[in-house]
Amino acid sequence: MCGYEFVEISKSLGVCVNCLKEDDRALKIAMESHFKWRRLMGLPPELPRDGEVECNICANECRIPRNGSGYCGVIWNKNGNITSVTGAFNKALLHWYLDPHPTNCVAEPICPEREHYGFYNLAVFFAGCNLDCLFCQNIEHKHMLTSHKGNLVSAEELANVASDKRVTCVCYFGGDPCPNAFYSIRTSREILRRRKIRICWETNGLENPRIMKEMARLSLESGGIVKIDWKAYTPTVYQALTGVNGERAVERIKENVKLILDIEGNGEPPLLVVSTLVVPHYIDEHEVFGIASYIAELNPETPYVLLAFAPQHLMSDVPPTSRRQMEIAYKAAQKAGLKNVYIGNPWLLR
Repeated sequence: MCGYEFVEISKSLGVCVNCLKEDDRALKIAMESHFKWRRLMGLPPELPRDGEVECNICANECRIPRNGSGYCGVIWNKNGNITSVTGAFNKALLHWYLDPHPTNCVAEPICPEREHYGFYNLAVFFAGCNLDCLFCQNIEHKHMLTSHKGNLVSAEELANVASDKRVTCVCYFGGDPCPNAFYSIRTSREILRRRKIRICWETNGLENPRIMKEMARLSLESGGIVKIDWKAYTPTVYQALTGVNGERAVERIKENVKLILDIEGNGEPPLLVVSTLVVPHYIDEHEVFGIASYIAELNPETPYVLLAFAPQHLMSDVPPTSRRQMEIAYKAAQKAGLKNVYIGNPWLLR
């Protein structure tokens, strides 16, 4: 729209990051890909706003129509009652597997299990997410949800798997654990009732603060880590990439980051790790500096992981993160005042 051309502009967005920040028309163009793709998948193209049941699990705060789903596709209004796509909150659609340590974990640089050879992380991959990232690195979670090809696993069954003495930690990811929060919290309580292992989360951070507080408590009690993937700092950029209201999302993430850091104290390992996927052109040093500045004001010791981007989903036309862009982003995070900045997935850099 501004007249400039960049190799890294994705056709799925159709606009550059500068226009997203400066021209109100740009966001409308970028949102079209979300609407089109979600209709094809049978998911609500926009955040439901005119239904009879309100969901307060996350910042989207969907008002879900009768016998329809929230934006995530996990939470449903069944005949006027809020429930899960599985029909009950003690069951979830997921895949689980035992991942030998050291695992490819976002928090790997500070994870106390990274040298615990011969033991396993119980990796719990949920179907469904409350975002619609055009660059999603695990898009199979939405296919699991709409085709019901995941496994229907009860809280009791997953707790039984975690009882294996070789399992030293559980990590909920996906998708995102947020729409499945009632299930994962219930399961975690049962796991910890039986034995103490680390409870960890990889989430976008949009949870209702009351839910996030309980997630953080379970991690603190067990020696686990809450890993928040902060997509972008500028609300219009966040919305263009994820499909949801960027202002609400960024404010909720800020609230939850502060909440966790207030709980954390000086524990080991750190309770909070924040990560950002460095998407070429769109998530630049300005976005990283904004995120890092906010975190540094609260606690400059907070670990911050910059992840290299690989072409995926609707942004497969964007090249991998360059070493130069990662170096610039890394320096921006340090300039913002963070003392513990790391680079994840360095083998993807070009």
